Amino acid sequence: MKFLCMAWEEQRKLDELSRPEWDALRAETLAYVDGLRKSGHLILTHALKSARTSATVRIRDGERLVVDGPYAETKEQLGGFFLIEAADLREAIEVASRWPSARLGSIEVRPIEEVLPEERRY
Repeated sequence: MKFLCMAWEEQRKLDELSRPEWDALRAETLAYVDGLRKSGHLILTHALKSARTSATVRIRDGERLVVDGPYAETKEQLGGFFLIEAADLREAIEVASRWPSARLGSIEVRPIEEVLPEERRY
């Protein structure tokens, strides 16, 4: 089964890290990614730039509305994601729980809905 693991982080906590703390977290994350790749769990991973660089797009009554930055007023923003292969939700949670930035926020683990081509309805 495939699972999308989304790393939600508080920008404030990341901003408060000293350079050595940030470098250590980054090195730990890269080592963990390498381990996931070697174990066959990792399909794809990417970090995201700060939510301050984002735009939120909505279409309402046929009109495009664009808001700079994150729209939701939350402490945690999506900081990155990793797509993994795991036997089941239990294993996916185990993999996600070792993601280093989980100590600074949370990891949402969501199964991918795999639909066969003949089942697609648009």
